[in-house]
Amino acid sequence: MINMNLYSRGDRAFVILNMVLIGLFALSALYPFIYIASLSLSSGFEARAGNVILTPVGFTLEAYERVLSERMFWISYRNTFIYTIGGTLMSLAFLIPGAYALSRTQLFGRRFWNFMVAFTMWFNAGLIPFFLNMRDLGLLDSYFGIMIGFAVNGFNLILLRNFFEAIPKSFEEAARMDGANEFQVLWKVFVPLSKPAIATVALFCIVSRWNGFFWAMVLLQDEEKIPLQVYLRHVILELSDDEEFASTLLTSTYSFETVSAAIIVCSIIPIIIIYPFLQKYFTKGIMLGGVKE
Repeated sequence: MINMNLYSRGDRAFVILNMVLIGLFALSALYPFIYIASLSLSSGFEARAGNVILTPVGFTLEAYERVLSERMFWISYRNTFIYTIGGTLMSLAFLIPGAYALSRTQLFGRRFWNFMVAFTMWFNAGLIPFFLNMRDLGLLDSYFGIMIGFAVNGFNLILLRNFFEAIPKSFEEAARMDGANEFQVLWKVFVPLSKPAIATVALFCIVSRWNGFFWAMVLLQDEEKIPLQVYLRHVILELSDDEEFASTLLTSTYSFETVSAAIIVCSIIPIIIIYPFLQKYFTKGIMLGGVKE
């Protein structure tokens, strides 16, 4: 608790104003989640009428029953886990050695390679060249293509490189005195000491992979390989023309809005579960590995 007696009148007003603004910001960030959850638990009629504002209206679980009974929902959910877990592990397999190499002062052309990594954060080839490149490499419509095509991100590489650079040289020198080579220095010294930064980068990769939508929609043609976000688009844009689905709305209490909301809720649950376990590393990793000159 803040002891307001320790502050002057002006400072108290400033602290109170800050607390109010932070509270409003927190509510504005939390409200979309509350609204979507309430919408998914409301009846279709109330959702279409716009009567859902904060709490469920006409409470029902039919939207979830409809979503969880769909075969494609579970297939897309499985695919999302494959892309997220496989893609994150692949990203770390590239990022950790790459960041270690860029942090070494003895690396030939170190300034040039660091500049080239930073350059990718400012400019890229564009959508069409990237698609043609993926096509020519035979990576269209494949699990591997989605995982390898987005394995390395310049920001994550620089974040991890800066953390490696901040590790005291004495640890490395002690390891080399014991006869450790480069690989042993990396895996037995740098990786154990860099858990906060690695966890932070892993969280970035997990969220990015889990929410991946555009390139999965462009690169994947087989419905059996689409992730959850693309399936959500299918529900929103294509089921509206499905006569069989439309006919079921007449005898049910769910709607397009509540079904879409139920899918969204199901899609964010894993991230909400994972985040608390990585949160303790997140702030420390950002502070110690922040981008610097």
